[in-house]
Amino acid sequence: MKCHWSCHVGAAVIHPFAELVAYELLFSIPMIACVLTGTASIMTFELYMLYIDFMNNMGHCNFELVPTWLFTWFPPLKYLMYTPSFHSLHHTQFRTNYSLFMPFYDYIYNTMDKSSDTLHEKSIESKEEAVDVVHLTHLTSLQSIYHMRPGFAEFAAKPYASKWYMRIMWPLSWLSMVLTWAYGSWFTVERNVMEKLKIQSWAIPRYNFHYGLNWEKEAINNLIVKAICEADKKGAKVVSLGLLNQAQSLNGSGELYLQKYPKLGLKLVDGTSLAAAVVVNSIPHGADQVVLSGNISKVACAVAAALCKKNIKVIITNKQDYHFLQPKIPEDAADNLLLSKTGMAKVWIIGEGADATEQLRAPKGTRFIPYSQFPPRMARKDGCTYSTTPAMSVPKTLQNVHSCENWLPRRVMSAWRVAGIVHALEGWDEHECGDTVLDMDKVWSAALLHGFRPVAEA
Repeated sequence: MKCHWSCHVGAAVIHPFAELVAYELLFSIPMIACVLTGTASIMTFELYMLYIDFMNNMGHCNFELVPTWLFTWFPPLKYLMYTPSFHSLHHTQFRTNYSLFMPFYDYIYNTMDKSSDTLHEKSIESKEEAVDVVHLTHLTSLQSIYHMRPGFAEFAAKPYASKWYMRIMWPLSWLSMVLTWAYGSWFTVERNVMEKLKIQSWAIPRYNFHYGLNWEKEAINNLIVKAICEADKKGAKVVSLGLLNQAQSLNGSGELYLQKYPKLGLKLVDGTSLAAAVVVNSIPHGADQVVLSGNISKVACAVAAALCKKNIKVIITNKQDYHFLQPKIPEDAADNLLLSKTGMAKVWIIGEGADATEQLRAPKGTRFIPYSQFPPRMARKDGCTYSTTPAMSVPKTLQNVHSCENWLPRRVMSAWRVAGIVHALEGWDEHECGDTVLDMDKVWSAALLHGFRPVAEA
């Protein structure tokens, strides 16, 4: 249940006018006292109003979100802070739990409901719900936290784009980064339902730049392992690894987790086969050659091999990348992998590392198709077109899709996320991580069968 966050105490709930006046008078006593004693400040007043409004909304949100370990870790907090379940008894039992925000006074006057602690524990337990598919993502830029479903609905409903006015909020963004970095667990971003599947997206509390820090890798892997084990405990069938959670340099495309827990009940999916299938099926009909540019990833290898098998020439501009890809191409299609500095193909498949200088080598009117999880920086506007990162439109049977996935439009999901859903729908009993790539044609056909469709070009 969503809470309505207001700017004024009186606007947070609905009360008779006289009661609102009484509330305002009571809540203004500390501020008046500060003014009279000469200790008032704008920051103090703002923090006080934010605290009052937060506690008021939390107590009436009809959803228990205060963990029990908080009171175990610091027992006195039990008398200084109420919970939604504590305050709900005030509305259901009527003659108990009168205190607003601080149960301390109910303990003093013996008006605390005896079932308060039990109800709190049961409310927390009732939140444990079954899940069939978990998609593990993470935060990207500092501003991305506002675009997630638990952030601002207005931003979450639109594709991610950096806005100038959000840069003004950098102190708050920086603070949120510190808090999420200190937070020791994943958190749920979205819950969806498709047919009989219960699907959830969980975010690892780390940003893009954390994944590039060597001293953070162990902590990130521990967070991912914790999430995988929790999903396994909840009975999940599939966990799909999104964004940098499957980076080769971090965990070998998920192979590290299988080595650590070989008896996992769930299946780990990195989504390579479907992501590669989306790219291959985005090649315009009649194209007989493409240029492959950017850092060579597992998806890039799968795309190159598939295109060579289809008798499409794949031109590599980097000699080192060419020699790396050669052994991965089937022998009967090896002649279709070419090394050339002057490839004039009008279809370019690009990944991270394909900078503006590289893109400027393409002829006018080139179509750029990304194979990476992150969108490339668009460097051409002379009739060139850029496709989205590998993604598919979701069917109407996939419900509760109220937010955008990063930079993708509404009701469009990354191929890596779709791959996990398809894997569970089909009931496939195999992992797709490490060096393993599933049959691309089989995965593509299964995705189409369940109603997922290629993203229409803008």
